[in-house]
Formats: sequence, C-alpha cells, structure tokens
Amino acid sequence: MSVDYAVIIGYLLGIAAVGWWGKRRARSTSDFLVAGRRLGPGMYTGTMAAVVIGGASTIGGVRLGYTYGLSGAWMVFAIGFGLLALSIGFSARIARLRVYTVADMLSLRYGDSASIISGLVMWIYTLMLAVTSTIAYATVFDVLFDVPRWAAVIIGGTIVVGYSALGGMWSITLTDMVQFVVKSIGVLVVLLPAAVVKAGGFAQLSAQLPDSYLSFGSIGGESIFTYVLIYTFGMLIGQDIWQRVFTARSDKVASWGGTVAGLYCLVYALAGAVIGMATKILHPDLADADSAFATIVKSTLPTGVKGLVLAAALSAMMSTASGALIASATVANNDIWHRLRALGGGTAQRRTGDDHDEVASNRVAIIILGVVSIALACLLDDVLAALTVAYNLLVGGLLVPILGGLLWKRGNLPGALAAMTAGSVTVIALMAAEGMLANEPIYYGLAVSLVAYVAVSLITRPTETHVLEQWRRRLAGQATTDHDDDPTTQPQTAVTSL
Repeated sequence: MSVDYAVIIGYLLGIAAVGWWGKRRARSTSDFLVAGRRLGPGMYTGTMAAVVIGGASTIGGVRLGYTYGLSGAWMVFAIGFGLLALSIGFSARIARLRVYTVADMLSLRYGDSASIISGLVMWIYTLMLAVTSTIAYATVFDVLFDVPRWAAVIIGGTIVVGYSALGGMWSITLTDMVQFVVKSIGVLVVLLPAAVVKAGGFAQLSAQLPDSYLSFGSIGGESIFTYVLIYTFGMLIGQDIWQRVFTARSDKVASWGGTVAGLYCLVYALAGAVIGMATKILHPDLADADSAFATIVKSTLPTGVKGLVLAAALSAMMSTASGALIASATVANNDIWHRLRALGGGTAQRRTGDDHDEVASNRVAIIILGVVSIALACLLDDVLAALTVAYNLLVGGLLVPILGGLLWKRGNLPGALAAMTAGSVTVIALMAAEGMLANEPIYYGLAVSLVAYVAVSLITRPTETHVLEQWRRRLAGQATTDHDDDPTTQPQTAVTSL
C-alpha cells in the first residue's frame, strides 16, 4: 500500500502546486471568477467535462450499475443530455451576455428585483452540490488510509478550499485539466477494462447477471423521466455550469466545447454502469452499494495502479466540488451580499470599487463557504439524496423563469417572482411531506411554477420596452453595463489557451 500512498499524496501535492501557480493569473475580478473569459476549446472542454462529472456521477454511477445494470447509466446520461442541450441551444447566447451569475441574467431580463430570490435558491443549490462531492472523499480515503470519515472529509475539503481560494477560476481551470486527464485514464482506460476482464469478459456479464441488468429500461420509466427532469434541465440553469460557459473566449468555443464534453459524459455514464455490473459478479453481496466503486478498485487492481484509479476518483470529486464552491461563493458575494448592502443603503453599484478588493471579498467567501460545506459533509451521509435535494430546489424554483426569459418575450418580473416563490415553496413542502427522494416534489413544483409564471405574466403589465431592448442588445453581444468586464480593458496575462 505504500506505493498507493505515494501516488495519492503525490497527486494531492501536485494539485496544490497547480492551484498555487494559478494564483498568479487571478489579477482581476474577471480572472478570479471566469478565468478572464479567455479559455480556448481544449481547456474549455476539459474543465466543463470535469465539473459535470463528479463524485455523485462516479461513485453514484457505479452504485446504480451495481444495483440495476446498464439502466443505471441513466443518471449520468441525463447529465450528458443536459450539457448537449445547453451547448447546442443556449450556450452561445449565454456567453454573449457577459455576466457573472444566473441572477445577473435574470436582472437583465426582468429587473433587479428578480436577483435576490434567485440568488438565494441558486446559493442553496451550489452549496449542496459542493457538499455532495465533499462527502464522496471519504469513500476514497477510507480505502487507502483507513481514517475516520470526518477526517477524510476535512483532508479533501481543505485541499479544494485552498486551491480554489488561491486563484479562483484560473486555479480551478488548471487543476480541472489535470483532473480531467487523470480521471479519463483512471476510469476509462484502466478500471473499466480491468473490471470487465476480472469478471470474465462481456460474455460472463451477459451469462451471470439477470436479464434486467442488460436492459436500459429496467430501472423504470418513472426513474428515467425523473432523472431527465432533474439533471437534464438542471444542466441548463446551474450556476456552476453557467460560470464555466462564461469562461469561453467566444460563443463558438462555448457551443462546440460543451458539445464534446456532453458526448464524453455519455461515454462515462456507460463505463460506470459496466463497472458496477462487473462488481456485482465479483462481489454480489455488498452490504452497501455505495462501496461498489471502492471495492472493485481494491480487489481488482495491482498496487500503484490502484493509487492512480483512486486519484481519478478524487479528481472527479474535487473538480465538481471546486466548481460548486466558487459558484456558491460568487452567488453569495455578488448576488446576495452586494444586493442586500444596496438595499440597506450601501454601495448602489456592484464592482465599482477597487478590483483587488473584489477579488479579496470573493476569496473570503470561498473560504467561509468551504468551511460550511465541510461541516455539512461531516453530518450528511447519502450522496445521491443530497444531490437530489439540490437539483429539486434548482429546477423547481428557477427552470421556468430562466427558460421563460430566454424563450418567451411576454414573461415579466411579477411572473418570474411568482414562479420562483411558488415552485420553491412547493418543492420544499412536498419534500417534507413525501420524503426527500420522492418524485412528487419536482413534478408538482415545476407544474406550479409554470402555471404561476404564465398566469401572473399575462395578468400584469409586460416588461418595459427599454428593458427588453437592452436585453436583446446584450443577447446579440452589442452592449455592456458598468459591472461587466470589457476584455479590452483587462490586463492580458501571458496565457495561451488551447
């Protein structure tokens, strides 16, 4: 095991070093929050694929494959479909808005009053997303170091918080590229073929497993529909995903790079399901299906290689955790704190102060919320349950007003506020009544949100013409506002983006 220890420790030290190197690039708010909006197709594709494939997709994907077979791929399939839909249908328009957050977009479309409620919902979502990835650290550290769960969470969480706070999105982007490569090699190139061979090959998978394991529909139509509803639509509106879209140097990079990342997700989904099926043959009576990934790694791979694959699992968890953490901090600092200060008589305009102060305040927000996410991860157990809660709140509260703003000109501020409030309250009430993993919260939450949006928009005055005109100009990339970056005025660092 000493070789595996060395591989893991070397990987963690390398990630910390890359994060420190990225600190030199975070010279402005734009650099810190959206990597200066200068990522080319290579780096954009890698960082987008890294942020959407995290601990829940890796540990949870293998768990679902262990439990249901090929149909266990549907959760990660849904994530890939969502990323494809975002990249093909919306990412070019989103990139041209040149904003920092989803709430910024809602403010432009409906007016500033839409931002605080949307910011609060988005903040809860991003924080819970960070927590789910932090929880997953324990499954890896427990295999190698036999440390208590709380210690594993603190070790992994501290590293992520450290490099995220140092260089913001630049550090996260650079570490994501390393993590993307390690994850691809560890899971797709090493673990997948090793697990299948150890289980006797695809012929044995077919012969020894029940027929339901070879069907893509055995998980049930309702579960598949719910995955699509939550994760596919969640990809369209999540701050962690949009913040990566904002890093693209052009709308074409955002569209094509995201499409490649979406296709990668589909491959990763199938790989996780097959690994879970192989684990079912080799270890049919696991007490906890969540341990399927760690078990197959521990029992199948030789020393050294085992360390590489566990480092790959850490890569998946850390990339999502860091992306969710900076998204949560961005929303908390820029959409909630700054706007509450303005309401209380503070500075009316955001980001009109010294840029160094803005970077410092976002760095502090990352540290504070990082500590909060670590504490919550020590208290919660179920990765998929926590992720479901996060996506229920996101989709139920924000999907309708966001897509409505992009697609329906008649939608207005009262309609958006009604949709956010009604959808969020319905989701929370039904999760309390029916259970956090029930399907009813998202079904009824979305339905109530849609009805409220359409009805209230139609019975109230349309959005003012000058607001819609400004919105159309921004979608066309023809205008900026005081709080947006103009890349022509930002100091250019010596960076060559792939």
